[in-house]
Amino acid sequence: MLEVTALGWTLTIGVIVALLALDLTLGVLRPHAVGFREAAAWSTFYIAVAIAFGVVFGMVSGWDFGAQYFAGYIVEKSLSVDNLFVFVIIMTTFAVPEKYQQEVLTFGIIIALVLRVIFIALGATLLSLFSFMFLLFGLLLIFTAVQLFRHRDEDPDIEDNALVKAGRRFLPMTDDYVGGKMITKIDGRRMFTPLFLVLIAIGSSDILFALDSIPAVFGVTDEAYIVFIANAFALLGLRALFFLVKGLLDRLVYLSTGLAIILAFIGAKLVLHWAHKDISNSVPEVSTGISLVVIVVVLVVTTVASLMKVRKDPDAKAHAGSVRASSSTPVVSDDQAQPR
Repeated sequence: MLEVTALGWTLTIGVIVALLALDLTLGVLRPHAVGFREAAAWSTFYIAVAIAFGVVFGMVSGWDFGAQYFAGYIVEKSLSVDNLFVFVIIMTTFAVPEKYQQEVLTFGIIIALVLRVIFIALGATLLSLFSFMFLLFGLLLIFTAVQLFRHRDEDPDIEDNALVKAGRRFLPMTDDYVGGKMITKIDGRRMFTPLFLVLIAIGSSDILFALDSIPAVFGVTDEAYIVFIANAFALLGLRALFFLVKGLLDRLVYLSTGLAIILAFIGAKLVLHWAHKDISNSVPEVSTGISLVVIVVVLVVTTVASLMKVRKDPDAKAHAGSVRASSSTPVVSDDQAQPR
């Protein structure tokens, strides 16, 4: 079992908070349209920090735990790309101006990180108290994988979001973004801007992603510390990654299929782990090494197959996938999108 001292937790949280403050400064205090070169530089920085942390962590704690960290980080990073699909859909649906997209993404990442801390604490507690939670988590991931595969050619329908519907119905809303503010005053009346609804949409979608990603990473490791740092480092680079790959996301036509396979694999691993612990020691378990190889191979094959498909069929478009059938397609063209 991994032993992490109070000092270790303090230093780790300090690093995460410092990087988060840096992201907040870049995204909120200095709003601007992010170019490819800037996005590439910051994406490289965050990935390098995550790798460096993993190397140091592996040297200090042992490479068994180091392998668990890298496996968890790769799982969360690949799932975060699916987050980006939904972020693109939300930004397009609400016609968010480019100079305010950084602010939205930064607050979205903060919300996601807070939600994941809550789910990690809850998940770790449940797993330590009830071993059958491994079975429930495994079945949840398998169900999600099946649904994601069934609806792999669809996108989540933001218009069906209950919180967004309630916001539009009950809150006084402006038509414009009013300088990137979420709340403003017009003729002495306090009103909400479309940016507030965007954050509601992103925050509620973060809850759904947390419900999938936390059980998924617990399928790689049952160490709460590793689950936390894998999630944190995967999320911290999301703002820069959004601007780096948003023009390339349409090309990853098989990403949803690949993620469905990964979730199903991890779900099966959790079920086997439960059976090994509660039924019989003769039930085989899947090692971290095998998990890491399977995840990497699926992602590589998915990416290569996607690029080959788009090369043969330039009209092929990727979709985020959905866990349920969408009643309508929320994506609209730039000239049709209007702020609400």
